[in-house]
Order: sequence, then structure tokens, then C-alpha cells
Amino acid sequence: MDQRIYEEHKKKLLEKIEDYAKEDVILAFSGGVDSGLILAIATKAAERTGHTVYAVTIKTTLHPMGEAKEAERMAKEMGAVHKLLEVDEFQCAGIGDNPKDRCYRCKKYIFTELKHMAENMGIATILDGTNEDDLHVYRPGIRALKELSVKSPLAETGMTKEEIREFAKELFLPIAQKPSAPCLATRFPYGTRLSRKEMDKVEKGEQFLRSLGFYNVRIRVYGDMVRIEVDEKDLGKIMEHRDKILSCLMDLGYLHITLDLAGFHSGSMDLQITEK
Repeated sequence: MDQRIYEEHKKKLLEKIEDYAKEDVILAFSGGVDSGLILAIATKAAERTGHTVYAVTIKTTLHPMGEAKEAERMAKEMGAVHKLLEVDEFQCAGIGDNPKDRCYRCKKYIFTELKHMAENMGIATILDGTNEDDLHVYRPGIRALKELSVKSPLAETGMTKEEIREFAKELFLPIAQKPSAPCLATRFPYGTRLSRKEMDKVEKGEQFLRSLGFYNVRIRVYGDMVRIEVDEKDLGKIMEHRDKILSCLMDLGYLHITLDLAGFHSGSMDLQITEK
């Protein structure tokens, strides 16, 4: 990481959020490091400007269920007003067959609902945690954010994931090293019929692997076969826990358990997609 560029990005981010905090704002708050860093800075800025930051956690059918309560606790500790917006993408976003533009459809539906909330509250600005790295991989949801005029201060100021974690560490945020938790639909190939039952199984399996001390964990599902992704340095550790992992995943109904020798790769289901 280039320290000079990092300092420039930090300065721009602080200025950008200070400007947004000149009025009440809504932040789409997942409780992860990206939105967590924004919230920490925004609540401090709002103290100076006399305005309010509303941290809205979207309770969806596609994300791990435990995230919402943790996000509420964090938001209150940081001095934001926390709100919960419950949505059902299965019923309303047209993503039941996991289409390649699933992320676009979900973001468009969810942030349209969030925009309705903001309008009812008389709030003009919605923020989200999209960062610079997200702009360089397959993220069709970003198009929906642009269409709805959602502001992404991290991306606007060039903040990469590495820089975000470093800044969060400097601010002593406990989420500085929290692993990313993308929606559970990313564990299935495009075109797969999604179900809450199958995503619950994935969530339980990944929780078990994390309980064994693994950091980045993904279970990619192909019918009754799964492909486990962990950080490259932890590949050997998988074999140390082989019997426990086999028992857990087979109890969940998977018949064939495989290990990806390439290691963890965010967005590995998107490798054949050339669109950015």
C-alpha cells in the first residue's frame, strides 16, 4: 500500500463525509468494515453539524441471519439511529433462478425500498459502502445504485479494501479485520433455483468452518457436491479437521466434499463473466 496515496484518500474521504453530514443522511449499514468505517466517520461529523445519521440495516433472505442484530448493536454504540428494513427478494426481485444480473435486480429492488423510506423521512441522501475494488470486478448492482443516485463515498474517494481496513484499524474499530459476508446466493452457480433451505445449509456449514478457526470461508454448491474455499495458507489445516468437516457437511446432506486447491477467491462464480 502506497502510504502517500492512502493519506490522500483518507483526507478526501473525511472531507466527503463531512460534506454529506451537513444534512441528515441514511447509510445502508450491514455491520461490515466498509459501511462500518463510513458510519464511524459520519456520526462524528454529524455531531459537529448537528444532524443525524440513520443506519438502516436491510434484513434480507439472502444474507446470514445473525448480521442484523450485530449491526444494530454497532450502530447504537457509534451514535447513529438504527432502523431495520425487511425485504423479500425472492418474492419481489425476480431472482429465484439466480440470473447473472441477480445483483442488479436485488440492489434495484432493495435500494428502491430504501429510497421510499428516505423520502418518507424527508432525507435526500443515501450512502452505501461500495469501495474502489468493487468497481473493477463483476458488480452489476453498482448500476442500480447509480440509477437511484445512491452515494458511495469510499468509491468516490478511491478507497480500496486494504486502505479501508487500515483506516478502521487506526480508528480502533473492532470490525477492522471482519471477513466479508456477501449474499448467500453467490454460493450457487447462475441458473440454479435458489431456496431458503439450501442457503440455510450453506450458512450452517460456513459457520462450522469458521468455528474451527478459518477466516475467509466459502462453500460453493453444485447439487449434492460442494467445493470448499479457504485462504491458501489454510489449505493444509483443512486436512487436519478432515473428519469433522466431512461429518458436518454430510450431515447437512452433501454427498461429495471437495477442496479448491486455488484457495479462497471472492467472486469465483463470476470467473467466466467478462462484463464489468
